[in-house]
Amino acid sequence: MSADTTGERRAAAVPAIELRGISKSFGPVQANKDIGIRVTKGTIHGIIGENGAGKSTLMSILYGFYAADAGEILIDGKKVEITDSLAAIRAGIGMVFQHFKLVENFTVLENVILGAEDSALLRPSLSRARRLLRDLAREYELQVDPDALIEELSVGHQQRVEILKALYREASILILDEPTGVLTPAEADHLFRILRGLRDEGKTIILITHKLREIMEVTDEVSVMRRGEMVATLQTANTTPAELAELMVGRKVLLRVEKAPANPGPVVLQARGLRVVDRFGVERLRGIDLDIRAGEILGIAGVAGNGQSELLEVLAGMIPGEGMVTMKDHTLDLGLRRDDAHTRRSNSIAHVHENRHRCGLVLNFMAWENIAFGYHHAPEYQKNALLMDNAAILKDARGKMERFDVRPPNPMLTAESFSGGNQQKLVLAREMERNPDLLLVGQPTRGVDIGAIEFIHQQLIALRDQGKAILLVSVELDEILSLSDRIAVMFDGRIMGERMPDQTDARELGLLMAGVRGSAA
Repeated sequence: MSADTTGERRAAAVPAIELRGISKSFGPVQANKDIGIRVTKGTIHGIIGENGAGKSTLMSILYGFYAADAGEILIDGKKVEITDSLAAIRAGIGMVFQHFKLVENFTVLENVILGAEDSALLRPSLSRARRLLRDLAREYELQVDPDALIEELSVGHQQRVEILKALYREASILILDEPTGVLTPAEADHLFRILRGLRDEGKTIILITHKLREIMEVTDEVSVMRRGEMVATLQTANTTPAELAELMVGRKVLLRVEKAPANPGPVVLQARGLRVVDRFGVERLRGIDLDIRAGEILGIAGVAGNGQSELLEVLAGMIPGEGMVTMKDHTLDLGLRRDDAHTRRSNSIAHVHENRHRCGLVLNFMAWENIAFGYHHAPEYQKNALLMDNAAILKDARGKMERFDVRPPNPMLTAESFSGGNQQKLVLAREMERNPDLLLVGQPTRGVDIGAIEFIHQQLIALRDQGKAILLVSVELDEILSLSDRIAVMFDGRIMGERMPDQTDARELGLLMAGVRGSAA
């Protein structure tokens, strides 16, 4: 059957999901406005949009987390009332959230049956679940040890458990919200194989993502949202990343980083023999040597868990280490006896942590308070020896939010009120506007939409061009290749090799990330 014939057959079929006139407001903010969408049965349907465009709100309505203010939902052509997640599950809908809903000290089996037990006696449920998991693993490449504790599994395997939970409940429609935000490239590729297998078995997949490469690679159709409205639905084969980016943002977007050649100056930070041993006695850094120069971005590539996080944290004064590290003419105390994160900041080292929720923000504090965290002892924030000048902090926060295009530009909102991209801008504004000599930045665009990615990249290049040194850690190889002036690759706590971006490619870097050292490394 030709592709055209297949497309005609799908278009003529009753859609798996149809949303009509969906609207939802939270106080004065209208998250969804009169949205209509049809999702063809047996397809992978992408939904994209900037952070705060209303994608997750729309899917939360479909899954019963929120009640729509207006509109109706049809499943397989029949109107349904989805009042809560149990009603959604009964309608055949499963959802895999960006932040997994798993009990970490339970086993895989226990998590799969949780809330779907056959009776008060767990043994029959566990036996049935074990059989079904074995069949599902074989059919969809969802292999995972049923007796493993969740806390012992990698992020990629935890995500498989979430998919298994939905399939165990006989979901025919599966919603995935930013599913690759915490996955390695290899794990993401495996996920896409799983999704294609599910589609080929007749399942309907809704993929919420901001990554255009993923949309182009795995979806059949794509819907674009902007500011709470649905602006277009297209056949993926008939569109381009540039067109989708423009639809998302409402203007043309640069999909590549434009920058002048670097003009490196003197060494700002030098590390020799840097080691970190964690609290379990595991050596995370195994003798790292590196130099970071003024006016350059040194990118660190590697699969998550190979020491990149520990490298940033030991340099930022968050964890102790061993070896010799000098910042200009100052030797850093790696034992943290007199030199912790506060002292590093006073030595002109700024740090954007890779996990903004855990270490970058206090989510239930207001934006203006978060802008001051870590720098609350700064003279411009002090009213006298005992009190901070809250009015000065608030004024400073307004300026930073305006310059970094934080939306909405209201410093009185709590940090959790902002989308992920705008939360990241809050952290970047706080750290970058301190004019540091060295910026340590981890995963700067994780969970960030295309428009915000463009802005963040421009800010990093601008800081470099001011003569500042930047150490960049990212699992996105495209980001490393685009932003870096030099690239170092880490594997198992060691530097495997160093490359110039214009003299390497993703394949060579991927081999180094896997521990395969070439003759030139």
